[in-house]
Amino acid sequence: MKPHASLNNRIVAALFPILLGFSSLQASAQALTAGLDDLFAQLKTATPIETNRLERQIWREWSKSGSASMDLLLQRGREALDNGDSAAAIEHLTALVDHAPDFAEGWNTRATAYFQAGLYGPSVADIQHVLALNPRHFGAMTGFARMLEDTNQPDRALVLYRAAIAIHPNLDGVKEAIDRLEAKSAGQEM
Repeated sequence: MKPHASLNNRIVAALFPILLGFSSLQASAQALTAGLDDLFAQLKTATPIETNRLERQIWREWSKSGSASMDLLLQRGREALDNGDSAAAIEHLTALVDHAPDFAEGWNTRATAYFQAGLYGPSVADIQHVLALNPRHFGAMTGFARMLEDTNQPDRALVLYRAAIAIHPNLDGVKEAIDRLEAKSAGQEM
């Protein structure tokens, strides 16, 4: 049986706005990536004052899910963290990652909540998601490095701190952490 042309036309007409929306989402994602590429390039040679501005811009971009509902869940999770309520934060952020599994900042913020709750295993699992979605996430790298230090794995922590500083040369506290771990390592070798 041959499909009717009018039926095909209606299907195409119904799908056209969806396809246009998809291409505009792709264009938005490409623009965001290009914008972040520019910010990261500037970060490499930035002065300390410029570094703070650029880092805030990067975090703002990372915090945009593209959905007002998901942004609200992120905000509520962060507010709960700020209030020291890691259990409530985990609830909000679990809802966020369940509904937006490709949103790296949802995973990162939940990793922070797990860390604050002393749950290193789930935190590390979430950091793996973050870095798979956003390999330049210097915050996730330094958080993971801190957990490795806390669990007496300084060599692995040093690798992550170095990776983070390669992306963000003026990242607060990371040069000191590298110096501390290198000095500790040199002291053990003697």
